[in-house]
Amino acid sequence: MEIGANYKGNRRCKFTVWAPLRKEVQLEILSNPGKVIPFTPLKEGYWHLEYEGISPGDHYLFKLGEEKSLPDPASHFQPQGVHGPSQVIDHHSFSWSDDAWRGIPLSEMIMYELHVGTFTPEGTFEAMIPRLGDLQKIGINTIEIMPVAQFPGDRNWGYDGVYLFGVQNSYGGPDGLKKLVNACHHRGISVILDVVYNHLGPEGNYLGQFGPYFTGKYKTPWGAALNFDDAYSDGVHNFFIENALYWFRDFHIDALRLDAIHAIVDEGATPFLKELSEKSDDYVQHTGRRHFLIAESDLNDVKIIKPRDLGGFGIHSQWCDDFHHALHTLLTHENQGYYMDFGTSEQLRTAYRNGFIYSGQFSPYRKRRHGNSSKDRPADQFVVYSQNHDQIGNRLDGKRLSELVSFESLKLAAGVVLLSPYIPMLFMGEEYAENSPFLYFVSHSDTDLIAAVRKGRKEEFQAFGWKEDSPDPQGMETFLKSKIHWDKREKGHHKIMLEFYQALLNSRKQVPALGNLNKDQMEVWGDDSQQTLYVHRWSDRSHVLLVFNLDPLDRNLELPPAPEGEWEKNLDSADKRWDGPGGLLPKTIRGESVAVFLLKI
Repeated sequence: MEIGANYKGNRRCKFTVWAPLRKEVQLEILSNPGKVIPFTPLKEGYWHLEYEGISPGDHYLFKLGEEKSLPDPASHFQPQGVHGPSQVIDHHSFSWSDDAWRGIPLSEMIMYELHVGTFTPEGTFEAMIPRLGDLQKIGINTIEIMPVAQFPGDRNWGYDGVYLFGVQNSYGGPDGLKKLVNACHHRGISVILDVVYNHLGPEGNYLGQFGPYFTGKYKTPWGAALNFDDAYSDGVHNFFIENALYWFRDFHIDALRLDAIHAIVDEGATPFLKELSEKSDDYVQHTGRRHFLIAESDLNDVKIIKPRDLGGFGIHSQWCDDFHHALHTLLTHENQGYYMDFGTSEQLRTAYRNGFIYSGQFSPYRKRRHGNSSKDRPADQFVVYSQNHDQIGNRLDGKRLSELVSFESLKLAAGVVLLSPYIPMLFMGEEYAENSPFLYFVSHSDTDLIAAVRKGRKEEFQAFGWKEDSPDPQGMETFLKSKIHWDKREKGHHKIMLEFYQALLNSRKQVPALGNLNKDQMEVWGDDSQQTLYVHRWSDRSHVLLVFNLDPLDRNLELPPAPEGEWEKNLDSADKRWDGPGGLLPKTIRGESVAVFLLKI
């Protein structure tokens, strides 16, 4: 069921809203004060109105009986913020020029996660466009944008969004996002949008006044759980499925990253995530363009990514936190919170072989067995990274890896991720060793809510043993500190790191064995006592040997016999070229370094 305000041209607009428990719904057009137009009830709790006499740009509200008029829960634009009226948008008026675009296969994506507000000084969609060439130059072909659904104020991570169809006004609204996507497609860059289907933010959240969108059966860390399996849940399913298709259809978004799907509780016979996957794949069949769903999940449950005909949900890919945690603990030696489950080089080797590390073993952090095996799942179903917004921003001081480990370890982390058989993802600024923090920030207007956010962050940090005071999430300075600095990439060790990332990504694209995302054409071994990881990958006659030394000490190498030839060093992070101490290969590898050997035939 189509919902929201859908402009049909000639001052005619079709309005549909789901309000199954309401006896009356009316449309209030602000350009015609005092006039209200009644909706007609349809089946299953929907209300419908087709009205002539309204134009794009006009503001409107929905009136529910005698109560205060409210914005459209499926509003496409909130120009005055979360408490203001909704605005009619004509999506057909935008001049798209990406007709030939068909998207990039998951297996070829090099992802780059970014936050619109801190990616540029201006903090807008259009300000990002001139920077796309810089990303493309180093090998990025996919950007992943943190949530842009309308949130309170003008600064937020985006996970407090309350109008899931509305594009954030301070970023540039619907036209700004369309201009960015159009520009990306012209450059051959795919666009992933982060969407939040597990909760809504607290301020400006009027959804519950329209219908039973929420349930008391479950709780989430962020408040009331969405009603995906209780009475009236069909309407909730429809709301979020329509939202996904809206991004594909009206904004040409290539993929959606589904935030924290482990917080979506659904015991229904046809779970929401499975239905979303079905409808998304149906849409792809209709358009001929590629569109993907990528889950964030800490369940380590392959049901999420298994095909539907094998009993899974059919989500195309997912983030792999195990990979990050294994790498992070080896580099930083941190063991607080969930990091207590990690810390051995064997775990990193398991992540290279399988994806999930925890596949049924006992988890000390969870105090129970956790996960199931992902050994038989294709490599392009896993997104790996050494940093992301969560792993940086949920630290007390928002420190990036560049502030936690040495320059040599940073290069090592880059090699482990970018040379893996999985889909790599960078977090903005990582490519040049940005050292400004990425902190948690909000701009709420409710003083009680601001106090609650401050209290909640403090309690979260205490679970990791961090006792210091955290930066004020509400403070403007916290937001400004989180902006990246583009000028850094042009000088010193930042420039060297940028060139190192470019060299790694060039190798991934030019060497067939590195571009081959096939776990079956790979051997992984190593030595726990020496903290080493050896990886042999191949594709046809292309063979590559990767050597990672995660120990600060120099180590002797034991290269395996090369098939039909000999190994030739192609890249060594310890070389002077990369501001290293100088390479010792072929017999010895420096501490905290990565070396790449190609088969010389």
